[in-house]
Amino acid sequence: MWEPYKKGYKAWLQLERSLSDHSVEAYCRDIELLTRYLQLQTDPPRPTDINSESLRLFIHWIAEMGLSASSQSRIISGIKSFFRYCVLEQIVEADPTSLLEAPKQKRTLPDTLSFEEIESMIAAIDLSKPEGTRNKAMLETLYSCGLRVSELIGLRISQLYLELDYIRVRGKGDKERLVPIGKDASRYIKIYREQIRSQLNPAKGMEDILFLNKRGSALSRVMVFYIIRDLARRAGINKAVSPHTFRHSFATHLVEGGADLRAVQEMLGHASITTTEIYTHLDRDFLRKTLEQFHPGFKQ
Repeated sequence: MWEPYKKGYKAWLQLERSLSDHSVEAYCRDIELLTRYLQLQTDPPRPTDINSESLRLFIHWIAEMGLSASSQSRIISGIKSFFRYCVLEQIVEADPTSLLEAPKQKRTLPDTLSFEEIESMIAAIDLSKPEGTRNKAMLETLYSCGLRVSELIGLRISQLYLELDYIRVRGKGDKERLVPIGKDASRYIKIYREQIRSQLNPAKGMEDILFLNKRGSALSRVMVFYIIRDLARRAGINKAVSPHTFRHSFATHLVEGGADLRAVQEMLGHASITTTEIYTHLDRDFLRKTLEQFHPGFKQ
């Protein structure tokens, strides 16, 4: 009985909200989870029968499944979106999610790497192998530009403006932004393109993708993760290092260096400044050094 509503909702997400296929799938999965829960009841209700109490019981159900607070919040966001659609299409008169609250999330700070640790990982790359030159260009670009891993593996040659020290990045929701690129990253991209990539035969549809594997196809997110984890091990770094660690480190180093938060937001492609504010944390050593340097009355 929910199928017509789900189909209409999916079309609304695609046509009215112009969301990417990935986002549409995520929202639809949230509704699938809700309908799966409702099917457990003897007389499964329709959207018109749903009230705030039944939704609270659903939230309790997903919490008992062991989902994290962040996962629960994302699902609640999807449910709110669905009933917003139902109100707009006059399927329901009142929005049952209006009083629905997401669980409070503990904001945790991700692991970051020091500049020296990043340098040691890059130094651990074996440049005698063709993929070594590619990996060096990738890591330099990750740290120089603060990219998401999806943005890195999707980076196209036509998005490079190296003579202007910029690249054009397509981020979440297919939003594009211009990001400055450092001299080292730019230099190693040029070396990779001239010496390694020029020797590859790109697979169909991959002609414009910058970073390719040996078969001429785009790298997967998992492959980039394995490359970085292996380099962290080689460099003797005992942290949970992932591609996103480079993005966190990029932002943290900028903020600790005094960069304007709005500029950091723009470079990271964050829709909200609140997301960027997580990087305003400063470790105790940094605070102590700042006090020692600038506060005349500070006593150790």
